[in-house]
Amino acid sequence: MTDKTLQTLRDRIDEIDDTILGLLNRRASIVTEVGRVKKQEQVRVHAPQREQEIFERLEKQNPGPFPNEGVRAVFREIMSASLALEGPLKVAYLGPAGTFTHVACLKQFGTSALAVAANSIKDVFTEVERGRSDYGVVPIENSTEGVVTHTLDLLAESPLTIAGEILQEVSHHLLSRSGVLEDVKRIYSHPQPVAQCRAWLERHAPTVPIVEVYSTARAAELARDEPEAAAIASDLAARLYGLAFVQTRIEDNPSNSTRFLIIAPRAPERSGRDKTSLMFSIKDRVGALYDLLKPFAEHGINLSKIESRPSKRKAWEYLFYVDVEGHVDDQPVKAALDALRPHCHVLKVLGSYPISG
Repeated sequence: MTDKTLQTLRDRIDEIDDTILGLLNRRASIVTEVGRVKKQEQVRVHAPQREQEIFERLEKQNPGPFPNEGVRAVFREIMSASLALEGPLKVAYLGPAGTFTHVACLKQFGTSALAVAANSIKDVFTEVERGRSDYGVVPIENSTEGVVTHTLDLLAESPLTIAGEILQEVSHHLLSRSGVLEDVKRIYSHPQPVAQCRAWLERHAPTVPIVEVYSTARAAELARDEPEAAAIASDLAARLYGLAFVQTRIEDNPSNSTRFLIIAPRAPERSGRDKTSLMFSIKDRVGALYDLLKPFAEHGINLSKIESRPSKRKAWEYLFYVDVEGHVDDQPVKAALDALRPHCHVLKVLGSYPISG
């Protein structure tokens, strides 16, 4: 390819970029008007179901070769910036900056939202409960290590509702200042990533001490400050803390992923493709679990998850956490819950929200 041909192609790209920029500003002008209308009619600024509709429509209409993953990423940032024009959006997440919860937060809300780092999962709930943040993002389960029990316990107590979910692929990287494995004399990380990388660590760093800390971002901070230390953390943490990659993707399961929940004071509107999360305790007797599941089967409702936890109120009393397909306002779900209530000590709807993806 000659230099002249290359310049011609670059000129065409510049022309397209100028057109895109003009269209973005036209879109922004309309968004500003939408913000004024919402304020007049006292409508919530953020509408997750509307965002999901946009993603699904664009991905369905996309002829390629631009990939759907790219379409979603580009329009996530467009909508994030547009939302900032309508009004500031604050989102609390389990910090510090660079955790996988931070990665999930950016994936869902984009870089134009004001991401607020909280010191603990409890602090994320508190930020939203006290109105200091519009939303919170907390981990709920990992495909390798299972459920985050602390999040389940807080959901049982909190007045907040689940407003959405984020499915995030989790890739763990070994990071250090030098990027050389032989320089590493200790490795910092959170207990869950350590467990998810156990086979790699035993094979490649069997004699290196593992020091557990409260987050992967904290591990990255320590590795930044200690020349002989490394951290198991995210690629975002590598960028934020100026670390080099000793080895990428050291997780034992290449399909490793984590599910995060979005918590909020109010539930989103029905999207037509929803999931409902429930929490209940049952009266301990013969056939109790059968009675628990029977209403869902009778009304044709699929259970996508069931988890049990000690109630902490009485010995051997358990709370069950269940995810079902459908919205709490759907008639089959309503009927199933009505049939379930007589068999429960407690029944709490934790939220109905769009299914991720």
